[in-house]
Amino acid sequence: MLLADRYELDEPLGRGAMGDVWRATDQVLGRSVAVKVLRAEEATDTERFRMEAQTAGRLNHPNVVGVYDFGTHHDRLFLVMELVDGWTLAQERSLRGTLPPCEAAALAAQMAAGLAAAHRQGVIHRDIKPANVMLTTDGTAKITDFGIARFADDATSTLTATGKILGTADYLAPERALGRPAQPAVDVYSLGCVLYELLTGRPPFRGATSLAVVQQHVDAEPVAPLLLRPEIPVPLSDYVLRLLAKDPALRPTAEEAAGRLSGQEQEPSPAEAGAATAFRPVASGPPARARASHSRPRGRGRLAAKAAVGAGAVALFAAAAALGASLNSGDQQPSTPVSPTATTATSAPAVETSTVTAPPAAPTTSPPPAKEDHGDGKEHKGKGKHGKGKGSDG
Repeated sequence: MLLADRYELDEPLGRGAMGDVWRATDQVLGRSVAVKVLRAEEATDTERFRMEAQTAGRLNHPNVVGVYDFGTHHDRLFLVMELVDGWTLAQERSLRGTLPPCEAAALAAQMAAGLAAAHRQGVIHRDIKPANVMLTTDGTAKITDFGIARFADDATSTLTATGKILGTADYLAPERALGRPAQPAVDVYSLGCVLYELLTGRPPFRGATSLAVVQQHVDAEPVAPLLLRPEIPVPLSDYVLRLLAKDPALRPTAEEAAGRLSGQEQEPSPAEAGAATAFRPVASGPPARARASHSRPRGRGRLAAKAAVGAGAVALFAAAAALGASLNSGDQQPSTPVSPTATTATSAPAVETSTVTAPPAAPTTSPPPAKEDHGDGKEHKGKGKHGKGKGSDG
């Protein structure tokens, strides 16, 4: 099928909540691209789809999936993106369990660099998670799926009029759970959750329900990563906890995190100076498994802010929950093996998470973190160069 007299749709790569992603050929420029087409039944998401195009279109960075074009064909909106040959970080973690500390830090540094570029353009992603990060065959991490992203000057609310919070429970910053406006620090917190998971094999908090997990983000302290995996260097474990500070003001910026995690900025604290090992991740490079073979499925500064969030935060959280807060809680397991994947609002298998309606009121006591982690973002089946193997839809 020829779209807009230019893009020949070759094969489907994935299917998301809003649209279908296709591997396509740009007949004008003669290159392969990923095309995301808004489904007819999702016409009410037109504004969100346009926002995705506008936010991602502002960005031009090696760690962000590129957006090339946006238009309408027979009253159907479509978005043309960079086609990424690779798989998602969710798939990588699912296959390997945990990553070596230096490799995990290096991937997080690339993600932080992509976020820093977005933040400089006033774009806040708001849904950073392994399923929304693509890994290319040469080891480059690319952030995808800007479906719920917003401009900083337009991020006036995270709670919608119907009392919904958009995001994924396992990676949701506490201030967003409390219904406060999203600022760049929310992406840094989510980055910390992802790095925590890469290092330990589980997100910082686990619970029987999305609401239980979110409340822990608000009022519980995460276990230090090195207590779950002793070989993690003390400085890296401490830095992850800094990324997870309850108070947004205590978190580093994405740019600072990129420098620190890449080893370009070494500013050890007195405690770190005495550590036996330091983390010095390589700037980039393919994951260990990728170097061995490319036959992949395609497809501490103690968080002092707790006092700031404290009982008042829990009260606010309960109020937000009473409104019927719905959290996108997706899984991060690959739905099917994937080959070169296409990108959605980025180039990873775009994962459109489902919403979970919260109970009438939030529990007053957060359950202890579970010992295992199975939370993952829902991904699309596909064989594209963007997402779950091959999909890239958001």
